[in-house]
Amino acid sequence: MAIIGMDIHRSFAQAAFLQDGQIKREVRVDLVHDRLVKFARALSGDDEVVIEATGNSAAVERVLRPFVRRVIVANPRMVRAIAYARVKTDKIDAVILAKLHAGGFLPEVWVADDDTQRRRCQTAERMGTLEQMVRTKGRIHAILHANLVPKYAGHLFGSSLFHVGDYMFIVGN
Repeated sequence: MAIIGMDIHRSFAQAAFLQDGQIKREVRVDLVHDRLVKFARALSGDDEVVIEATGNSAAVERVLRPFVRRVIVANPRMVRAIAYARVKTDKIDAVILAKLHAGGFLPEVWVADDDTQRRRCQTAERMGTLEQMVRTKGRIHAILHANLVPKYAGHLFGSSLFHVGDYMFIVGN
């Protein structure tokens, strides 16, 4: 079993392989889907990968997860506080992540599973649709008001109850 510490950036990651307390090798991985999958396939099923939470760490975690025993996402603020170093390079950061995990000092963050992530996307999409509907209704009301069209007494946009998927919303005029 190896512990792979990965210092992730926008377009690449620096990886350090820790086995038996020693860094066995270091490699730079381009963060392009195909190249990351190729890197992941070279890993063992009992390896553990450690990454810091960044903008693209969820995507990296999602790609690596099927190929290793576990992908650990570290809290970057806590890692920085624990492993404060005068010399800071990508290689050193990757090694520190691996060694902190091996020593049991790595502060982890919770990672959403696929179902939770799917539900978050679905909720965000539904809220965006609702916001767009409310914005459009407001614009229509503003245009009618600007042209001196009196307020309609009934439901201008149909019933005030509407369904989006399994959810029911009440929207007033």
